[in-house]
Amino acid sequence: MPRQAPYLAVADALRVRILAGEWGVGDRLPSRARLAEEYGVGRNVVQRAVDRLIIEGLLEGRAGSGTYVRTPRERLRMLRAWHREHRGARALGGLGERGRAGSWDAHSLVRVPAPEAIAERLAISPGDLCVNTQYEFLADGRPVQLSDSWEPMAVTERTPVVLPERGPLAGKGVVARLRSIGVDVETVVEVPRPARAGRAEAHLLGIGVGDLVLRIERTIYDTGGRPVETADIVIPDVRREVVYEFAVDAG
Repeated sequence: MPRQAPYLAVADALRVRILAGEWGVGDRLPSRARLAEEYGVGRNVVQRAVDRLIIEGLLEGRAGSGTYVRTPRERLRMLRAWHREHRGARALGGLGERGRAGSWDAHSLVRVPAPEAIAERLAISPGDLCVNTQYEFLADGRPVQLSDSWEPMAVTERTPVVLPERGPLAGKGVVARLRSIGVDVETVVEVPRPARAGRAEAHLLGIGVGDLVLRIERTIYDTGGRPVETADIVIPDVRREVVYEFAVDAG
């Protein structure tokens, strides 16, 4: 198992002390030199650790004064409830909650050969053609979720809904689009895993490289058990608390 980078270890240690109340809101942290001596690292390592905690919203820097514990940033709840999409609402993950205006940007490529891992999830052969759509979900204009979606062209080719964000049902979601061409969705399987943000993800989400994210591997199946879409979803942990809601069949 790879060893944790020194700045991440220092950031984790400082975070624990802040959350434990050793330094309260408005308190100034010790100097970089003092922290470097305490943890046995260079000042540049402490600087990277502090920068990470500033991105997370635990600290704030004040020019010419130092670094202070800030009022905690609100961590918004993101609701994942697929039964809502069955009622016609797009699963935007709660982006419109608490006054946040939810929207998304999307870019689709057609006739993209399926990589081996994606092909396995879709029960197709590697190289079979798919529609690949990259999403950036926004709240108040800021990216808060990424999604990399794959749909087999064998399901939607030569139909009006081949492109998720164009055509008569643009933006209506997988369930509504596929229902319009006679494909009924029955099951959604999501596998959530904690992870660290890569460089590209961190850049898009406005977080630090190595920051905690939740990766969700989602696959959607029709009534015959055939996978009709799979996606990799990335949600920054510092900004979102993911909550799952399940409908109960009264019958």
